[in-house]
Amino acid sequence: MVTGAMGGVGAAVEPDLTLGAYLGQWLAHARGRVRAKTLDGYEALVRIHATPMLGEIALSALRPLDLQRAYAQLLGPEHGLSAGSVLNLHLVLTQALGQAQRWGMIATNPAHGAQPPRPRRAEPAVVDRALAARLLQVTEGTRFELPVALAISTGMRRGEILGLRWADLGADLSVAHVNRSLQVVAGALVFEEPKTRRSRRAVALPAFVGPYLERQRLAQRGRRAEAPAWSDLDVVYDRGDGRPVNPGTLSAGWHGFCRKSGLPHVRFHDLRHAHATLMLLQGVHPKVVSERLGHASVGITLDTYSHVLPSMQSEAVQAFDELFA
Repeated sequence: MVTGAMGGVGAAVEPDLTLGAYLGQWLAHARGRVRAKTLDGYEALVRIHATPMLGEIALSALRPLDLQRAYAQLLGPEHGLSAGSVLNLHLVLTQALGQAQRWGMIATNPAHGAQPPRPRRAEPAVVDRALAARLLQVTEGTRFELPVALAISTGMRRGEILGLRWADLGADLSVAHVNRSLQVVAGALVFEEPKTRRSRRAVALPAFVGPYLERQRLAQRGRRAEAPAWSDLDVVYDRGDGRPVNPGTLSAGWHGFCRKSGLPHVRFHDLRHAHATLMLLQGVHPKVVSERLGHASVGITLDTYSHVLPSMQSEAVQAFDELFA
C-alpha cells in the first residue's frame, strides 16, 4: 500500500482502488469547495452514470477508450441520455481525474483523451416588444404577473426572482439588490449566494414594475392576516403561506399557463433573454446589459446575443450616413 497526502485528505492510495471508490473520495474532497447545488449535480452524475458504467474499473487501469465507450452507450437507445448530459458527465470526470493526477494517483488524465459529444444549444424563443407586451397583459391578475414582469424588466434569473426578499428592495421600489438565489439541493429548497461575484448586483427597476410589487405586498398582507400558519421568510413572491415557490413548480406552471392561454412556447428563462435583447435593440450599451444580467463578463453577453448585433450595426451605419449627409 502506498500512502499519499491527497491534498490534505490523508487517505491511503491503493493500487487496486476502483474508479467508483475514488470518486467517492473526490466528492468528499469537493464538499465545501463548491456550491451545494453544484455538488448535488456532481453526486447525481457520479451515482447514476459514472459508477454503474465505469465504477468497477481500477483507477490506475482507466483509459480514454473506456470513457469513450461509456459515452457512446449512454447516448445509445438503451440509456437515451442527451448530448448535454454526457458532456456534463465528461466535465465532472475531467475534474475528478485531474485531481487524481495532482494527488499523484495517476500519471495522466484519461479524460483528456476522450471526446465528449457537442450538444446543440437550444435557441431561445424570440420575445419581441409585441409579445412581451402581450405576456404582461395576459398574466395581469394571475399568479404569474409579478415573476413575468420582473423577468422581462430586469433579466433576473428564475432563482434570483424567487429568492428576492422585501428587504432587498429600495424604499421607493426603484432597485432590487440580488443577494441570493433559491435552488433545489438534494430535494430541499435552499437559499444560496449568487454564483459569481458579478451575480451579486443592484438592478434598477423600471417605474411600471412598482404597481406589481405594491399589489403583491397588499395581497401578502391579506393572506398573512387570514393564514392559520405563516412562514415569515420575507420573500417577495411566496406560495401563499409565506414560503418560497419551488423553481421547478414555477417553470412547470408557466408552461401550462402558456399552453392554456394560447401563447407561444416561451420558457421562463426566455424572458431573461427577452430583457437583454430588448435593451440592446433600444441602444443600451452592452456593458450595462451585462451588469443587469449578472454575467461574468461583457464578452458572454456579446456572444450570447450576437444575433442582435447585425441590426445594431445597421443603425450605426445609418447614424454615420446622417452625420455626413
